[in-house]
Amino acid sequence: MSWRVLKFLKEGTTVSGEEISASLGISRSAVWKKITLLRKKGYVIHAVSSQGYLLQASPDLAVEQIIAQIQGDVWKTVLYFPSVDSTNEVAASMKDILPGTVIIADSQTRGRGRLGRRWISPSGRNIYLSMIIRPELLPRDAPLLTVLTAVSCAHALRRLSGLPLLIKWPNDLTVQGRKIGGILTETRSDPDHIQQAIIGVGINVNMTRDDIPDDLRETATSLVLETGSPFQRTHLIVGMLSEFEHRYKMLVGQGRRALLPDLRALSSTIGRDVVVTAGTERLSGYAEDIDDDGILILRLASGERRRVSVGDLNMVR
Repeated sequence: MSWRVLKFLKEGTTVSGEEISASLGISRSAVWKKITLLRKKGYVIHAVSSQGYLLQASPDLAVEQIIAQIQGDVWKTVLYFPSVDSTNEVAASMKDILPGTVIIADSQTRGRGRLGRRWISPSGRNIYLSMIIRPELLPRDAPLLTVLTAVSCAHALRRLSGLPLLIKWPNDLTVQGRKIGGILTETRSDPDHIQQAIIGVGINVNMTRDDIPDDLRETATSLVLETGSPFQRTHLIVGMLSEFEHRYKMLVGQGRRALLPDLRALSSTIGRDVVVTAGTERLSGYAEDIDDDGILILRLASGERRRVSVGDLNMVR
C-alpha cells in the first residue's frame, strides 16, 4: 500500500492527507502510518502545517516509487533483493513466476553476461534487473527480444543522460566505443511458442574508475564517468521499463518492422569491419546490415553473405 501513497506525492508539490485518504479509501491515521514507513525507507517527506505532505527527496533506489510509476498493462509486480547470485538466476528458480514481474537487486555475487562472462556487480552503484514476460513470439524470433530491450534502453538512457548511446550487436550498449550496459536474454520454449522469456539488464550507472577492474578500464565505462554527474537509479529504471512497455506494444501491434529502423539507426556495428566468433567458427567481414529478424548480415572477403544469429563480435580498428 505504501506505493499507492507515493502515487500522490510529487517532489516539490504539497498534497493534503485528506486528499490521499479520500482517494485511497483509508483513514488519515493509516495515511500517516504509510508516510512513517516510507520515511524509514529513506524518503524525505515533510508535513507542512495546514497544507499536507511534501516529498523532498527519494532514495537512490526507491522500489515503491518504481512500482507507483510503472504498473500498467505489462508490468504487474516488482520484487527487490539487496543481494542475489544474479537476477536472471532468481527469476529462473522461482516456480510459477508471473509474466510482468521485474526483479531488481542492489548487488549480484555472480552477475552473468553473455557466454558466461562475469558481470561486475557492486552494491549501491548500478542497475541489475530482470524482466519476465510471455511474448507472443515463435522460438526463432527470440533475438527480437534482445533487439527490443537494446532499443528501449538506449532510447531511455539517451533521453535521461544526454549521452549518445549506441548498440553494438547483438546485446551491448556503448558510449564512444566503451561498454556501459549489456543484455542477457534466456527463453523457455515449446516447438511453437516462447513460454517464458527472462531478460536481464545490467547498466553501469555510478560506478567509478576505481570500481572497474584493471583489465576492463579501457573497454568499460559508466554514466557518471561519461557525464561527471551521479544519477538516481530509480529514474533510470522507470525510464527503461516505460520505454520497454511502449515498444513491446509496438512489437505486438505492428510487428518486427516497428523495431528495426531504430536498431539500424542506433547501431555502432553496421558499416564496420568486424570479427565474429561463433562457437569454433571465426568470421571476418563487413557488417552490411541487420535484417528483419535481428540477424547480422556479414559480407565475407570472398563476397559470400552470411546471416549470423549469435556470436561474440569485435570491431576491427
